[in-house]
Amino acid sequence: MVNKKNKFQLIKYILPYKWTFIIGLFFLFLSSVTSLLFPWLVGQLVDQSSNDITQVNKIGIMLFVLFLSQALFSYFRIILFIKVSSKAIEKLRNDTFSNLMILPLHFFSKRRVGEICSRITSDIEILKNTFTTDLAQFIRQIIIIIGGVLLLSFTSWKLTIFMMCTLPMIIVFAVIFGRKLRKKAKHIQNKLADANTILEESLQAISTIKSFTSEFFQINKYKKEVNLTATMSIELGKYRALFASFIIVGIFGSIVAVIWYGTILIQEGNMSIGELFSFILYSVFISASIGGIAELYASIQKAIGATEELLKIREEKGENFDNTNLFDDDLSVIKFKKIQFAYPSRKETLVLKNLSFEIKAGEKIAIVGASGSGKTTITKLLLNFYKCNEGCIELNNLNINKIGLRTLRQKIGIVSQDIILFATTIKDNLLIGNPNATDAEIVEAAKKANAHDFIMSFEYGYNTLVGERGVEISGGQRQRIAIARVILKNPDVLIFDEATSALDSKSEKIIQDSIFELLKERTSIIISHRISTIKKVDKILVLEDGAVVEQGSHSELIHLKGTYQKLASLQFDE
Repeated sequence: MVNKKNKFQLIKYILPYKWTFIIGLFFLFLSSVTSLLFPWLVGQLVDQSSNDITQVNKIGIMLFVLFLSQALFSYFRIILFIKVSSKAIEKLRNDTFSNLMILPLHFFSKRRVGEICSRITSDIEILKNTFTTDLAQFIRQIIIIIGGVLLLSFTSWKLTIFMMCTLPMIIVFAVIFGRKLRKKAKHIQNKLADANTILEESLQAISTIKSFTSEFFQINKYKKEVNLTATMSIELGKYRALFASFIIVGIFGSIVAVIWYGTILIQEGNMSIGELFSFILYSVFISASIGGIAELYASIQKAIGATEELLKIREEKGENFDNTNLFDDDLSVIKFKKIQFAYPSRKETLVLKNLSFEIKAGEKIAIVGASGSGKTTITKLLLNFYKCNEGCIELNNLNINKIGLRTLRQKIGIVSQDIILFATTIKDNLLIGNPNATDAEIVEAAKKANAHDFIMSFEYGYNTLVGERGVEISGGQRQRIAIARVILKNPDVLIFDEATSALDSKSEKIIQDSIFELLKERTSIIISHRISTIKKVDKILVLEDGAVVEQGSHSELIHLKGTYQKLASLQFDE
């Protein structure tokens, strides 16, 4: 059930263009009124058929002017409503995407990408059609019904009362059916979102699918969801067909009854043939409007039902980017104090347990440990992607929660194992690190990352398209572009999260040279399984089951003959 707040959220996107919408409503009203004048003029024409031809010609000219006016009013009405709907949908799309961009990470951990994409595309498209056509037509039909009933009562109040006896049953039926249709339409959109999710994930992981020869598994999985959507759509179609059949029977039954009773009134001398003709036309108009309004009501309910989940996304609370503390100073000390943390999706499992350590300005530390020991979680907490359950993180003795997120994240740069390059040019991918960087600064950053030479080997250099539909580049080249991007950002703290784990020895050597060039005079955190990558750091933290069990330099930990020494010996044996 859509609450009033959600309905207002839909309406508020029209409010900025209310005057354009009101003018459109004015033309809609004029168009509806001209439609209502048509039956009356035709009735007058029928009554004048046996009289002077001059009067007949006069009414004929009036009908021509009426049609011309209606065409003009309809043109402006359509133009204005399209303008309002296009602007409203533009703002809704922008607001939804903007809200998605500032939502915390735990929102995305419980949602699938395909589902979110379906909400922004197909759901909004349904809403656009409603704003553009259905809403205007719905209002038009209401005007015709009310205006038609008033004009009918002037023509013959007896016949009007007779006809109105059939309306309540049709209206009640329309409201009940409209609710059912909206509920079913919502289920269909949810299933369609599931199908879109499978499509999105399959295309993103197409190489994995092919390597496991699971093409037919994915085909059957997608087919199952699409078949279910089709079945539900057919069921919805049956309800709509039943609804339409009832309306047709009710409408034509009412018209036949009107003709029958109108004929009796003519025989009694209470009505002229022209008046009956006008009455029948008005009855047809009203009946068509009732039938149309039922369908339009169902479409509007479908649109509202389809956008319920979209509105829920809009209501999700985003991260607070207000800079409570601008924190202009360079980061000098990072402290983790008795941190306890569990991810929101699995609150019963503690990832970090009473974790404490300190990083001084310019210090280079490494974090090692088995998979699942909490290494990457530390970086996520430092970037304030998640809040600690207990304990606190301090930067320069200031609680991290008191530092504006934008300021905090601008001071921290990260290069991870899985590098995402956007489907655009290499230059645009580098500008993500610093949108205001000059061409000279971009080239300098690429040179420091050992990326300039291979970039220039491409035909279009820095304007080469990468990412989806772009040139194929190696993992090492991706890493070097990522490092150049971080160099452009020029952060106070650098994090390398398994940045070389998937590379061969030659590529690793090139990346390590780039990394150590970047680490000069910077506070750095290196997360790595490879001992060769971390031997030169100032301090190594060894994590086990979410807690620091050892810390010290490489040589100190080797002589300690503990967990670190075992990890190192395994690699040396290899």
